[in-house]
Amino acid sequence: MNSKEFSLKIESVVKVKRVSYMDAIIDYCKEMDIDVATVKAMVNKSLKEKIKHEAVNLKMLKEKKGGTLPV
Repeated sequence: MNSKEFSLKIESVVKVKRVSYMDAIIDYCKEMDIDVATVKAMVNKSLKEKIKHEAVNLKMLKEKKGGTLPV
């Protein structure tokens, strides 16, 4: 499986189960019996940005100074 296929599967899990991207990756890994530590190489830039955005919103990561503009 390449990073694009993995990303599409995770996007599907997020939409179907209505969970966060982090939870979707963990759920998918459990279902497919994959070690979570091994999927690092399959997480593409787009998926990383979505995870980062969720983490900032959940205050798990600090925002860079300057903030973000509301959309």
